[in-house]
Parts: sequence; structure tokens; C-alpha cells
Amino acid sequence: MLHLLVLIALYFLPTLVANGRHLPERSGIFFLNLFLGWTGIGWIIALIWALTAPSPYAYYVYPPYPPRRW
Repeated sequence: MLHLLVLIALYFLPTLVANGRHLPERSGIFFLNLFLGWTGIGWIIALIWALTAPSPYAYYVYPPYPPRRW
């Protein structure tokens, strides 16, 4: 039973990644994963899409201020 749950979690890994990153495309990634994930190439495409899509919570890191000269 545990093996089945692990396999299901691995199959839907791209969907879980997209959901964890709060991507607006997560429903598209879910349906791609659901219908074409069994082909292998569909699973890889869904995983790449989930990992490379820009997150809406991306933030800009400002460079440090230059040191003050007295």
C-alpha cells in the first residue's frame, strides 16, 4: 500500500512542484501530467515546465549599498 502511494506521489511530482510554487499554470501542468505523464516525455515536459516557470512570488534582491566614506 505504501509503495502505491509513493508511486502516485512520484507520478504527480510535477503537479506537486507547481502547486508548491503557487504557479498560475498549475492546472495546465496537472492536466499535462494526468493525460500525458504516462508517456515519460509528457512527465519530463511537465516537470521542466513546473521548475522553469517564473513564480509569482519571485522577488528582486537589491545589491548592497556601497560603503560610506567619512
